[in-house]
Amino acid sequence: RDYRNINAYKHADELAIEVYKTTKNFPKEESLAYILIKKAAVSVAANIVGGSSRQHKKDYLNFLFVSRGSLCETDYLLNLSFKLGYLKANEFDLLDEKRKEVAKTLFGLIESVKKEV
Repeated sequence: RDYRNINAYKHADELAIEVYKTTKNFPKEESLAYILIKKAAVSVAANIVGGSSRQHKKDYLNFLFVSRGSLCETDYLLNLSFKLGYLKANEFDLLDEKRKEVAKTLFGLIESVKKEV
């Protein structure tokens, strides 16, 4: 499996890039929030990549479940950042739309791989 051909990966990669671009303006005293949100967003794509290299579908599925968990963390951290005023409404809306697209494609991928296990 070439991860670059997986739609869920493509959307997750776009989300991670947008998170990096948007959060670089977080206040310096909030570096932990900045680190956590970047880590969670990158983990979504990274686990799709890691799982795609596995020989067994069950292993692949486990990586996809970890990716789903990271997406939930990203969702929480985006919401928290917005509530604390670190993200403007338009920034949050853009990131949230990208997150929703990742969720849709990732959940579809999980269901597809589940049928093969």
